Amino acid sequence: MLLLLSLLSLHLNRHSGLCSSLYSPTEWKLPSQPLRTVTGREFPRLFNFIEDSRKKKKMGETHSFQLGVIGALALSVASSVAIVICNKALMSNLGFPFATTLTSWHLMVTFCTLHVAQRFNVFETKSMDMKTVMLFGILNGVSIGLLNLSLGFNSIGFYQMTKLAIIPFTVLLETIFLKKQFSQKIKFSLFVLLIGVGIASITDLQLNLLGSILSILAIATTCVGQILTNTIQKRLNVSSTQLLYQSAPFQAAILFVSGPLVDQSLTNQNVFAYHYTPLVLTFIILSCLIAVSVNFSTFLVIGKTSPVTYQVLGHLKTCLVLTFGYTLLHDPFTDRNIIGILFAIFGMGLYSYFCTHETKKKQLISDLSTVSQTKEKEIPLLASKNMGLEDKEAHEVRKSAKDSLV
Repeated sequence: MLLLLSLLSLHLNRHSGLCSSLYSPTEWKLPSQPLRTVTGREFPRLFNFIEDSRKKKKMGETHSFQLGVIGALALSVASSVAIVICNKALMSNLGFPFATTLTSWHLMVTFCTLHVAQRFNVFETKSMDMKTVMLFGILNGVSIGLLNLSLGFNSIGFYQMTKLAIIPFTVLLETIFLKKQFSQKIKFSLFVLLIGVGIASITDLQLNLLGSILSILAIATTCVGQILTNTIQKRLNVSSTQLLYQSAPFQAAILFVSGPLVDQSLTNQNVFAYHYTPLVLTFIILSCLIAVSVNFSTFLVIGKTSPVTYQVLGHLKTCLVLTFGYTLLHDPFTDRNIIGILFAIFGMGLYSYFCTHETKKKQLISDLSTVSQTKEKEIPLLASKNMGLEDKEAHEVRKSAKDSLV
């Protein structure tokens, strides 16, 4: 009976706070009414009450997680579109062509911002293996540099093909090394998405050996980096903020060293010899501030969802940027662009629907499995103890009655 009373008191203490006075180390009070014995017949009702409370708590956690995912996706889209607009003005209108060096400044400002936030206890740091963090940061920095080189040594169309190839390559790597299964419906939705983005964004395909090698390296490093972003957060139980804070200095360092060389090879200009006007500096500062949100939301989205979902979101941003350029900047837009964007949006809708459906299905199977296992293990064990105590009490009553008759 003590075991049952302990379970009941512990449950009430966790979920409603009614028994906090019974377990307080500083204030011990007796309950206002005597505790009633739970019989064997009443135990299933108590068990169902506990299970219902667990389900409600789990549903609340699931709802909070879904809101967090939606917020992360919205933040990623908004910040990415904003930084594209800012960088387009900086590079196209103001003539600042040093993209890789600018990215290193982005990461430096991101680290400084997170360091200030950590000083004000906005988040807690968590110790991680320095070798892992260093290799992870260097890998991400190298992937950014390779993507910029791929853009510089290839046509726009081939560069778009490189970005499209990241999704199937990520699916392939996760299937081979992480044993992750993608359903045929998910693969079909990704295929529709890639076809749509390809129609909308690919204009010309000009191949060259150096550009092709750079594109292959960019695809490989980007896929591995994004898979590690998700894997490290889950296996080491660290948040996106903690991982970004630890790895940003290494990403910034590798790009700060290699950035000027990469930019000079692409533009034949020296970033340190550039004439910085007040307007250019203003846009650089604005770009760096927006980049804090971009970098944070990138790690957040990959950690909460998956690398494939992040790439799907990236193609949504591409469609939004194309639409923005047509509606506000009056960029040339053809029927082919419209058809491609509609195809891409349809593919994104299918991907979202199938992912949500499969997640709910897995959650339902997990819940049913948990409930069945709990009932099989807990009910016979506790019920047998309870019935044993009742039999003992009944035996004592019969014995006392017999003694009184004698």
